[in-house]
This record gives sequence, structure tokens and C-alpha cells, in this order.
Amino acid sequence: MNENKNFEPVVPAHKKLPEFTPVSLVLGLLLAVVFGAANAYLGLRVGMTVSASIPAAVLSMGILRYILRRDSILENNMVQTIGSAGESLAAGAIFTMPALFMWAQESNEVAMPSFTEIAAVSVCGGLLGVLFMVPLRRALIVEEHGVLPFPEGTACAEVLLAGEEGGAGSKVVFAGLGFSALYKFITEGLQLFPSRVHWNIRPLRTGFGLDVLPALTGVGFICGPRVASNMFAGGVLGWFVLIPAIMLFGADNVIAPGVEAISSMDVWDIWGSYIRYIGAGAVAAGGIISLIRTFPVILRTFAAAVKGIGGGKQDTLRTSRELPMGAVLAGILLIAVVIWLLPSVPIRLFGAMLVVIFGFFFATVSSRMVGLVGSSNNPVSGMAIATLLIATALLKGTGMTGYAGMVSAICVGTVICIVASMAGDTSQDLKTGYIVGATPMWQQIGELIGAVIAALTIGGVMYLLNAAWGFGNSVQLPAPQATLMKLVVEGVMGGTLPWGLVFCGAFVAVVIEILGLPVLPIAIGLYLPIHLSAPIFVGGVLRRIIESRKADSEEQEKRQKLHVDRGILYSSGLIAGEGLVGILLAVLAVIPYHDGSLADAVQIGFSFGNIGGLAAFCLLLASMIYFIMEAKHGSINGN
Repeated sequence: MNENKNFEPVVPAHKKLPEFTPVSLVLGLLLAVVFGAANAYLGLRVGMTVSASIPAAVLSMGILRYILRRDSILENNMVQTIGSAGESLAAGAIFTMPALFMWAQESNEVAMPSFTEIAAVSVCGGLLGVLFMVPLRRALIVEEHGVLPFPEGTACAEVLLAGEEGGAGSKVVFAGLGFSALYKFITEGLQLFPSRVHWNIRPLRTGFGLDVLPALTGVGFICGPRVASNMFAGGVLGWFVLIPAIMLFGADNVIAPGVEAISSMDVWDIWGSYIRYIGAGAVAAGGIISLIRTFPVILRTFAAAVKGIGGGKQDTLRTSRELPMGAVLAGILLIAVVIWLLPSVPIRLFGAMLVVIFGFFFATVSSRMVGLVGSSNNPVSGMAIATLLIATALLKGTGMTGYAGMVSAICVGTVICIVASMAGDTSQDLKTGYIVGATPMWQQIGELIGAVIAALTIGGVMYLLNAAWGFGNSVQLPAPQATLMKLVVEGVMGGTLPWGLVFCGAFVAVVIEILGLPVLPIAIGLYLPIHLSAPIFVGGVLRRIIESRKADSEEQEKRQKLHVDRGILYSSGLIAGEGLVGILLAVLAVIPYHDGSLADAVQIGFSFGNIGGLAAFCLLLASMIYFIMEAKHGSINGN
């Protein structure tokens, strides 16, 4: 934890470079609109989004350096900081808000949400997510530098540094980017082989598989073997212990929240009906445990920041300058009052208090969580489920029942979901800025502006998509996450929610903590399908093999470190390439072409199946090994 004392950023504190400029602001806002719109569609269609920090950094580097001939790494970082706000805000909004449209279609008691309501809720959540991260920055980014890996924040810094320095490092990053982009386009654009391979294991009555995607493997390499192994352990617990047990003991019984006999359900039905609730309980309990363990550090940091309001001694270094704590507290109070009093936001005083309390809690948990496993694997929907469980129960207890209570609960859940998503993204961006030597205050201002523009964009996109296809019942927009949130709120209000499953997950987290194991990574692995944690585990194992090779001399130790550095660079390129093509495919999917979309038109029409997916994954691993072990002598930049 003391590594930060000797840490020196790329751009020293005494040096000033162009950073928050009109060019970086305009370009960043354009990327925020594009990433926000594309990810809104992608999340509504498949239930997940792609992290935009690294794609934004790559695009920023290409436009600023090679088109506009500007060479400030801090300006590049500012563009990606603002641009990534669109993706993170979209992830929070589309997981919950479509439930309002579904209720409006089902009942005359619920009015169709207005653009003003969607935009207001999204803006409030986005601003709170950034503001809550301000007092947490020193505790999580600075004091735990070297402890929390922040994989995407670190990878984003590596991408920026590779573009800044050139040489061998740049070639490794862009080799990974090119390979990953082509790989992603072949699997999800042309659909030549599936991106997810799966097998049913009949003796155990369960299944196993993995997402054969470059970004997940790259995240595993960056996170390292410890975090990757813990996540995979959670997946093994869910898929090889709990699912077989439910299958065995459930037999022909119909057990809520399932609506059919256990024996007639497949592994995905079991996972969706039972394991996700257990996982949500584990994530919620893990978050509480994490908050309790880090609360002393957070309290010291917050108290020191509040003490600075009175004009006490403050750090004047450029790289330590942040938004004034007085302005932060005033902003949080103002937003809480707006949430309470604004007519277009159906949240009363009690709901506004819940937003502030749970918002700060989940901002803390989310920021620490992405520090462990990255933004792409931040279970925002799990935190939203936990929030909706508690908020709906409390609102029901105050007398807000029926559709009025459910709409208020969803709005509370939406704000907190956006807070968690924005806080996680902001922490990754601040980590990138810490490494490259950015000014935290300008980054925080950029995030606030990006959040406002992205919120307005999301509101318009959501209205257009609902007008085109509707949410929940269409093939184009099944909105799987929002449908689940809708069922959770209805279950609590109607008394049909399986609290037993939620508490089972919570006590699983308690057992993990008692054993002295890191609870959050294991809980996340339990909540997510094992198909996501398996490739992360493979990436972690690959790094472990490289790090465990015997080094008999100082020269061999240097070469081993060089191999690890090259692996991180190549993995950064893998994440960037998949993210860029993921955004491109999302854009193509909204462009109509004949009776489908332009994305449908490029599909070949046949697939090599699981064998093709496994062969492609082996090729991916071979490419990683090749570029990692290719190093001969010298530094990562070939000097």
C-alpha cells in the first residue's frame, strides 16, 4: 500500500500541458453521445454494455495526434474521460427505466414517462455518481495504488502511453487492438463462430462454457491470477454446487420464483430463476462487508476533505487539486432537493433520502469493485437488485403501494444504478489520470459535463427505440435486465419475492469473509454466469505461468518483468479492439437495411459451432503467448 509514496506520474505535477481545452471538450462530448446511444441499444438488446474508456482513448489518440496534430497526453486523457461518461450512464439507465414503459403499456394507472422525467432522473444520477467519487479519490486511487489494480484504468493509461512514446510498446498495443477487432467482427459481426460456447453436463445436471472473447481474457491477465481465480471460484460454486443441488432436490416440484417444475428447466432457467437471486444477495452482503472494512479510511479521507473547507492547509500540487469539498457537498444537497421537489420526478422526501444514503454506499462499493475486476465486470444490475429489494420494501412500509410505489421504487433504483455505474467509470478514469499525471479537478468537471449531455442523449434514444419496437416483448429490444428489475419490484410489492434465496447468498458472503477470502470477487463470480469468469480465469492463469518461471539471474528477472509488461500492453489492445468493434456493431444494428438491420446483412449465415469457437479461443491464446514472449532485450519501448 506504500507504493504510492514513490510513485511519479508520467507528466510531473510542476509541468503543465494542454488538458481541458475546447477541442478536448467538443470531441469528448461527441464521443459521449455516440457511446451513450450505441450502448443504450446494445444493453437493451443483449443485457450488457461495453466499457468505453479504452475505445475513447484510442479514438482520441487517433483524432488528436494523427489528424489534428496535437500531442498532449493530458488532452487525450480528457477526451476519454468525457467520452466514457456516455457508456456508463447508459448502463445505469437502460437496466431499470424501461420498466416504466412496460407498466405504461400494461396499465392505464401508469402514464408513459416523459422525456423530462427520463432526462431529470438520469442527470441527477450522473451528477451524484461523480460528486460521490470526489471524497473517495484519495482513499481508493492514491492510498491504495498498487493494491487495487483498476484493470481498465491501468490499461487505458498504457494505451495513452503507447501512443505517446511509440516504439515497441505502441506496436504491441495496436497488434492486440487489430487482432481483437478482427476477432470480434468475425464472431459477432459475421457470426462465423459463436462468442459463447456451452456444453450440458448431464451426470451433474448442469452446464459449463466460456465466452471466447479477447477482452475477458485480457481483463484476466491484467487483474492477475488471484482476482481471476476468486471470480472463477464463485462461478464454480454457482454452476457445479448450487445448480446441481437445486436440480437434485427440486425434482418435479414447482418452486417460486420459477413457474415450472425443476425437472423441466435447463441450467439457464435455474440460473435465471434462482442463482441470480443468491448472487445478488452475496453481492449486496459483500458490498456491506467491503464498506465496513474500508470505512475507517473513507472516514479519514472525508474528514480531511471537510476540514479543508475552513481554509486549512491544502495540497497545492496540480495533480492533487480537486473540486472544493464545499461545492461538492452543496451540489449533493441541491440534487437531493431537486429529486424531492421536481414534479417530473416521482420521488418523495423519503425516496430522496434513500437516494443519498444508498447512493454514497454503492458509489463506494462500485468504485472499489471496479478497482478489483474492472468496469466491464462491475455487477451494476446486482447492486440495482439489492437497492430495489430494500427501497421497494421500505416504500411499501410507508404506505406507497401499487403502481405508484413501484414507479417511485424504479426511479430510486435508476438514480442509484446510474450513481454506481458513473462512480465506477469515474474511478477508472481518475486512475488513468493519476498514472499519466492529469489534474483531478478538470477530470471531475469533464465527467459532470459528459454526464449531463449523455443523460439528454439517453432520454431521446430510449424514446425513439420504444416508439420503434417497444421494450420487453420484441426480438429487437427484449430488455432482459429491465424485465428482471420489473419482476423484482412486483415481487416485493406483491409479496412473492424469494427472500430465502437472497439471504442464502448473503450468508454465503459471510462464510467467505469468515474464511478470510476476498468476498467481493467470489460474490461477483457467483452472480455472473461462469461463462464470463472462465476466460478471465484463463487470462489470470497465463499471467501466473509467466510470473512463476524460474529466474536465475537479474537479466532473467528483467526479461520476465518485460514479458508481463508486454502482456499487459497486448491485453490493453485486446480490450480496446473488442470495445471499438462492439460499438460499431451496435451502431450498425440501428441502421435499417431491407427487413432487418445493416448488422444482420453482414452475417454469413452459417457457423462452425462450439468447435470453431474453441479453435478461435486457442488462436487468441497463441497470439497472446507470441506477443508476450517475442521480446528480446531492452525496455518495453524498444530503447
